Amino acid sequence: MKKKLLATLIFILSITLVLAGCGSSDKSNEKSKASEKEEATEANSGASQASYTSLDKLEDHYDIIIIGAGGAGMSAALEAKEKGLNPVIFEKMPVAGGNTSKASSGMNASETKFQKEQGIEDSNDLFYEETLAGGHGTNDKEMLRFFVDNSADAIDWLDSKGITLNNITITGGMNEKRTHRPEDGSAVGQYLVDGLLENVKKEEIPTFVNANVTEITEKDGKVNGVKVVFNDKTKKNITADAVVVTTGGYGANAELIEKVRPDLKGYVTTNQEGSTGDGIKMIEKLGGTMVDMDQIQVHPTVQQEKSYLIGEAVRGEGAILVNSDGKRFTNELDTRDKVTAAINKLPERTAYLVFDAGVTERVKAIKQYEEMGFVKKADTIEALAKEIDVPATDLEATLNTWNQSVASKKDAEFGRTTGMDNDLSKAPYYAIKIGPGVHYTMGGVKINTNTEVLNKEGQPITGLFAAGEVAGGLHGENRIGGNSVAEIIIFGRQAGIKSAEFVNAQ
Repeated sequence: MKKKLLATLIFILSITLVLAGCGSSDKSNEKSKASEKEEATEANSGASQASYTSLDKLEDHYDIIIIGAGGAGMSAALEAKEKGLNPVIFEKMPVAGGNTSKASSGMNASETKFQKEQGIEDSNDLFYEETLAGGHGTNDKEMLRFFVDNSADAIDWLDSKGITLNNITITGGMNEKRTHRPEDGSAVGQYLVDGLLENVKKEEIPTFVNANVTEITEKDGKVNGVKVVFNDKTKKNITADAVVVTTGGYGANAELIEKVRPDLKGYVTTNQEGSTGDGIKMIEKLGGTMVDMDQIQVHPTVQQEKSYLIGEAVRGEGAILVNSDGKRFTNELDTRDKVTAAINKLPERTAYLVFDAGVTERVKAIKQYEEMGFVKKADTIEALAKEIDVPATDLEATLNTWNQSVASKKDAEFGRTTGMDNDLSKAPYYAIKIGPGVHYTMGGVKINTNTEVLNKEGQPITGLFAAGEVAGGLHGENRIGGNSVAEIIIFGRQAGIKSAEFVNAQ
């Protein structure tokens, strides 16, 4: 009897647990879905807060302080750590990434293993000459030589960190495919930021966000630390044996842009809001030299309402530009300054990027543009013309002529020679309305190939290094698309290596 009663109780308990399990499973699924949504939001913002260091872990002294957690800053930190030092990163924004996270097209490099694997014949000399021509011959030639000669090694270094850029396309001002992208053809920026941040976390490099460095300090003629204000208003003086400045440019500082280039007043900007030139101002106070401050690049293809860059890879994979009459008006893959000038000559100062399903398959970033509501889509060219309010007969004629040009590999209208591997004949068809926007500041602090910041006498400021968009001179009067990502990795690494050598020699 007792056994029977016990069996009955066990049965009832089992049923209760099963029912409870079902209920908790439903709730668990709901929590799981909420968690997935939260994780997606965090990923879109650059990284979760768990990736960053809590303020209670802050120390009074580090071997090297790195100001700015973009591509250059994280590359510098990884190289310094590899040299056995204890670096720290301070980032004033709530997340790491800076302008790097907004990079779209890819990273230029020559003589890379991926080019060789794909039968692409390229050379450092050609990369040098095309970049020099793109900058109208005004580039710092010593910096440029170092840049091209170290580009392939930068691709290898990223690959060794699990950041593989083996999908290669072309951007304006180039004659060879050397713009390296993630394997699936997606935008390079967030992929790069996520990969670098993962490595920074793995190496246990302290990274503080909401940490606004307001001053670089010095003692006895040598840089010795920073003053930093945290989000909770905590103010700290942190000392170091060297400081690396990787704070980016000043593309989001409308006041400064208007001061150095009044003609750009009112232009939208593609820059993230933290790009206000803080590093430049701090270095200037220490006697650093500025170069090319009035050289500001306007990107020709920016979605105007959201100030969002439409990457050059869209044109590199075959898109064309048409005006309000549905006609081409320029070589779409000329240098950015020339394409911008052509758009600005149009009465409306805007144009449409037109492309087909083939381009969308090869440029994964277009999916993001669609999700943001930038893209018009139609099953036929005639229907697309109606969507963007251009004459259908003219748009059809434009595409027919273009497709014939692709077939013959000769653009009789505008002399385009690149981005012509595929025609525009695969439905559906797409268009994005674009116009020029402030995109990149070529000017900044003067550094040498050791990334040492130079004073007005051309001598290094002891203990101070800089890399990335905060530095000027490399690009001259015009930057080639894909060179900014290359710059932050090549010179970011160099800043980490050379600052570590400096500290180790003390």
